Amino acid sequence: MPAGRLLLQTTALTKTISRNAFTASKPDSSRPNMLRVGLAFGSTALLWALLFKQHSTDVQEYKTRNGLE
Repeated sequence: MPAGRLLLQTTALTKTISRNAFTASKPDSSRPNMLRVGLAFGSTALLWALLFKQHSTDVQEYKTRNGLE
């Protein structure tokens, strides 16, 4: 059996055995995933709250070190 023919048979067999694990489908925009939306907005709000708290602490320390308060 020639090597080319053997190669063709193995590629045909591989195509029938394997399948694509990833499917391309557009997400349904009429039904958003509310868990993911809630986690995104919740984590954003938490980060902004931590940023404002840290800023207030930094301003207070700046005023204390420079004798402004």
